[in-house]
Amino acid sequence: MAKKRSKQVVSASSSQRSQPLKPSSRSSVKSHTNRQRGVTTTFCILFFIVSLLIYRQKYSNTASTTVVDDADKPYVYQRALVKTDSTYSDILNENTNVSENISRRHFENPILAYITPWNSKGYDLAKKFSSKITHLSPVWYDLKNEGSKLVLHGRHNADRGWISDIRMKGNALILPRVVLEANPLDLLEKKRLREKAINLIITECKEMEYDGIVLESWSRWVAYGILHNSDMRNLALQFVKQLGEAMHSVHLKRNGKTNLQLVYVIGPPRTDKLQEHDFGPEDLQALYDAVDGFSLMTYDHSSPYNPGPNAPLKWVRSTLRLLVGAGSKGRRLAEKIFVGINFYGNDFVLSGGLGGGPITAHKYLYLLEQHKPVIQWEEESAEHFFLYSDNQHVQHAVFYPSLMSLAMRLQEALSWGAGISVWEIGQGLEYFFDIL
Repeated sequence: MAKKRSKQVVSASSSQRSQPLKPSSRSSVKSHTNRQRGVTTTFCILFFIVSLLIYRQKYSNTASTTVVDDADKPYVYQRALVKTDSTYSDILNENTNVSENISRRHFENPILAYITPWNSKGYDLAKKFSSKITHLSPVWYDLKNEGSKLVLHGRHNADRGWISDIRMKGNALILPRVVLEANPLDLLEKKRLREKAINLIITECKEMEYDGIVLESWSRWVAYGILHNSDMRNLALQFVKQLGEAMHSVHLKRNGKTNLQLVYVIGPPRTDKLQEHDFGPEDLQALYDAVDGFSLMTYDHSSPYNPGPNAPLKWVRSTLRLLVGAGSKGRRLAEKIFVGINFYGNDFVLSGGLGGGPITAHKYLYLLEQHKPVIQWEEESAEHFFLYSDNQHVQHAVFYPSLMSLAMRLQEALSWGAGISVWEIGQGLEYFFDIL
């Protein structure tokens, strides 16, 4: 979720697109190219099918479905839209329709919603559905080195009017995201810089009257390759603890009984076993008392080079089990987890060279209108997808959240006693909020 990666995720224009093959001037070369393209197309489509079979084998348990017994069901349940056999026409006709009572919450646990300044739709949706959200995290700040100094960049992104509107409409906490881009070799080893960083963050919270921050640093520390060193890892954990304790000592002006909160971003392990750089159970327990919540990025499971589901449900479940364990102790730890849920999708290229990338609601609806595809349910990943061929006859696979895929992930989070974090709300369809 670091800034560079986040911009790639939320900007449909930044998605990679495959280029059409250039025509050859010689017919023999053209014939060879066509045969080669046919082989490549067949191979890539077979690769995609095999990938889905691997998901089924690896995550073999059958996912349970979400049942809503409440007589006062959300609009999407009344219309029987939360289902596996969705159609493109259902989505096109219904995606802006929600319950009349948009303030009622159906997901009982905390909801952290990210908003980005390069996707203004998120600001409007946050205001409209503010009563459903407990924590709002606008992506505004970066803490950087400038020579020998530390500087907190991002206040120009802050929108005081929007914050005021949010607070008039509901009780959502405003916790801007801060990405720690400063060189950790300097920051963590020098007491003066650690204290300066903490002071900059707390001062900004006081002056802007925030409720705290969402801190992202672990991915940056992984990139610097410092977490394999036990001394540096301890310094890293100690910095987060020190920041959390300092924030908890500050009473908010708006409510003297409430302290500044710290939510910490953590990435999921990519294998069945924790790697040296992964954030693991021991790290979680070390920070548990000093941190108010952990934003777990359980998405981006697939990529253009390994196309498939965005966040297979069984992978989400195994990630939680690996991180918090089982039993009452695991549930206690999970209560501070915000299980990551993506509101964006991916349009993967299956032939003509692997590629593609993230898409948002606007592009998704455009593809449905243009291609009128058959939407398929992949049971083992618990995600919907469809296939289409573009103007250059290149095959694509599109995975995008659906009401059913979201409902099943909400149920999974509830089964652990966890909350959810949404990256990011401006990328989704409006009726996604109806089940929150």
